[in-house]
Amino acid sequence: MAARKRASADSATEPQQARETTQRKPQDNPTSTDPPIAPPKSGAILKLSLFFLVPYFYLIFRHYKIESELKKSILINAALSLAGYFVTVKMIPVASKYVLRRNLFGYDINKKGTPQGTVKVPESLGIVVGIVFLVLAILFQYFNFTADSIWLVEYNAALASICFMLLLGFVDDVLDVPWRVKLLLPSFAALPLLMAYAGHTTIVIPKPLVPYVGLEVLDLGWIYKLYMGLLAVFCTNSINIHAGLNGLEVGQTVVISSAIVIHNIMQIGASTDPEYKQAHAFSIYLVQPLLATSLALLSYNWYPSSVFVGDTYTYFAGMTMAVVGILGHYSETLLIFFAPQVLNFLLSLPQLAGIIPCPRHRLPRFDPQTKLLTGTNDGTLVNFFLRQFGRMSEKSLCIYLLVFQAIACCICFLLRYFLAGETETIFFRFFSKMGTSPKKKQRGKKDF
Repeated sequence: MAARKRASADSATEPQQARETTQRKPQDNPTSTDPPIAPPKSGAILKLSLFFLVPYFYLIFRHYKIESELKKSILINAALSLAGYFVTVKMIPVASKYVLRRNLFGYDINKKGTPQGTVKVPESLGIVVGIVFLVLAILFQYFNFTADSIWLVEYNAALASICFMLLLGFVDDVLDVPWRVKLLLPSFAALPLLMAYAGHTTIVIPKPLVPYVGLEVLDLGWIYKLYMGLLAVFCTNSINIHAGLNGLEVGQTVVISSAIVIHNIMQIGASTDPEYKQAHAFSIYLVQPLLATSLALLSYNWYPSSVFVGDTYTYFAGMTMAVVGILGHYSETLLIFFAPQVLNFLLSLPQLAGIIPCPRHRLPRFDPQTKLLTGTNDGTLVNFFLRQFGRMSEKSLCIYLLVFQAIACCICFLLRYFLAGETETIFFRFFSKMGTSPKKKQRGKKDF
């Protein structure tokens, strides 16, 4: 979430996480005086990508024997995503000129008092990622779905929710919507998804708890749909408030998206049920474009940032991951991937609830002499890390937080292994005994 320093006085008390400050100056002419943005940091992105690509290709081509048609669809989607990466890299500098022309720029608070703190940084560049993502997702339908495929209904419902949230995020960047309204925006954006959802409303009980509960699978009914709606609200806002550093918003999305893709491939490779495989493939088809376009944005947003992502990106990324978790039927696993965001929310809750005074900008203090950050008493994970580990640079702190995010994702895989075990097999065996399927679909010839 891009918290901004506006001219209006009533916004000064909004308890939102500040990343950068945006000031509108109509008298400026950025097209004639502002230099072009710095080139993308492609080297850093390539190194980061290797942590994902090595297990990705190993699982697809060596470890699991995935059906050729399904593997073909996944790789076609990956190829389109790769093309989307290069398109996004090229489009961001172009879009930067337009947002500067409309005075959508910000000054980096964490560099105040240094020459970098006076540079106008283009704002709301998440709109480029969102547009490229939607184009890729729409084009992919030609390669994978047929007109009679019921999966197409949920696929387009997912795109409608994502597009709705992208629009609302951009509106927030332009109009600076009050934070109380922001909490409700994802609820409206999730409506197309919830109305089109035709999947199960059951949860699998972890194996250690089965003897105490007496059930392997528990049907929650309407409570599960309520949970899905709340999950969409949480995912969008949690990415939005866990911010404040160059590269943190996009970086956490990249880490979580990588974990989601690996998780889906593992579930596809370990399962023998075609419906279950298709649900996880469905998730991959949306997460791979998100990951690729986010990497392109990270190449400009990594420290020192030459663009700001804005609420446009954080809302879009959060809703996309919520959508794939819901339609991929692993929303519980997704919530564990979001463990650092949950911790950040719990730390922020006293201030968000008004129990403790909440300033407009909950950023750490920046020392322009040493260029180090010092943690404040504000309830954010960023400040908590600084209080625990001491003063450090913005780049080092961001790396610490992203490593923590990666560790949380790894712990999630271990928890699934030890607690869930063969939960998916149990789940579908349960429904086979009942003589029903948790989700029946008529697939066209291109569904895989």
